[in-house]
Amino acid sequence: MTLTKKKVAFYTLGCKLNFSETSTIARNFQDEGFERVDFEEVADIYVINTCSVTENADKQFKQVVKKAMKLNDKAFVAAVGCYAQLKPEELADVNGVDLVLGATEKFKITDYINDLSKNDMGEIHSCEISEADFYVGSYSIGDRTRAFLKVQDGCDYKCTYCTIPLARGISRSDTLENVLQNAAAISAQDIKEIVLTGVNIGDYGKGEFGNKKHEHTFYELVQKLDEVEGIERLRISSIEPNLLKNETIEFVSKSRTFVPHFHIPLQSGSNEILKLMKRRYLREVYTERVNKIREVMPHACIGVDVIVGFPGETDEHFLETYHFLNDMDISYLHVFTYSERENTEAAAMEGVVPANVRSKRSKMLRGLSVKKRRAFYESQVGTSRTVLFESENKEGYIHGFTENYVKVKTPWNPELVNTLHEITLTKIDEDGSVRLEFVHDLVKA
Repeated sequence: MTLTKKKVAFYTLGCKLNFSETSTIARNFQDEGFERVDFEEVADIYVINTCSVTENADKQFKQVVKKAMKLNDKAFVAAVGCYAQLKPEELADVNGVDLVLGATEKFKITDYINDLSKNDMGEIHSCEISEADFYVGSYSIGDRTRAFLKVQDGCDYKCTYCTIPLARGISRSDTLENVLQNAAAISAQDIKEIVLTGVNIGDYGKGEFGNKKHEHTFYELVQKLDEVEGIERLRISSIEPNLLKNETIEFVSKSRTFVPHFHIPLQSGSNEILKLMKRRYLREVYTERVNKIREVMPHACIGVDVIVGFPGETDEHFLETYHFLNDMDISYLHVFTYSERENTEAAAMEGVVPANVRSKRSKMLRGLSVKKRRAFYESQVGTSRTVLFESENKEGYIHGFTENYVKVKTPWNPELVNTLHEITLTKIDEDGSVRLEFVHDLVKA
């Protein structure tokens, strides 16, 4: 008699780092004999990896639990991740939740799942965040064309709006040897692109062997990864401007695998607001980084994070940010509307910006982002690039991204999935993507 495998499904809220960790947790379940299924399917266990960055992510969690309960009202529901560390009691109170695991417990989830009976109230296993001082390596494999490789966790910065240090603990890093091994393991599975991720990846090397000093630097990590055989593309995710050094920018410009795409948080174009946020740079440093990238990689894509409606942000401060970004040669914006988070300095600050004003400022910057992306795309029309095609058929088209993050489209052809081609960018479509012509057939299979 064969026993039916228990089915487990996963849902990830939040950032690339969460996706890398969900994938690792899923592999742990599979190693223990569970069958992984899609979250839309009936499962015995639903694991939700939570986020706490925005108010919306908190609300999304409850919606995801409801969805799981509709699929199977007898299923065991576990919550892990940042929100689970910050507000375990709140999650345990949500109808249907059986288990809540904090920062150090989430990677041992299979140890806590012995009895799949529903609980009247969620059982909590959550540590003091000071205990989250060890590193667990992770990488995601789901989308065949791209993987997220975690190289660092936690943060020692004290930005006044941010709960991440409370949710993830101190800055600590994977060993260089393990990062290189994971990169090689990913490339061996025919994945063409690896995105480096972490909470503060520019701080890589700190806590690599459990101590506070840097054993290696981010620049050394980039150099070593560039030597790993089989990797077609490496992409750096969000990196602080004060930690993005000129030597790294110059290395990327000549790299075999690192692509000309940078995502650099700004948060505000006003030095006064940056100081209130306790950011570790002023706008002049940001300008220097952008100018350096443009000097050595004129075609690079540069993305920017910005927060609107921070306490004390007057109309003058906002316009300072708007004009700063408008005048700068950047490619797109990720705009975040400030929301108060418990246990942060900013939540107690004076000068609260009304919600309708926050919304108006957000809309203005989102409009600027559309304009910036369009101008960047227009600057790329007529150039030859290399595109990596994705796996989804969207209304008869296959989409992909160039090395410098231009979204392109061509009529659907399943043979193009997960392949790299040299193409010429021809014109911008109404949906904002760019059409292409093939210069050479298959470049790299």
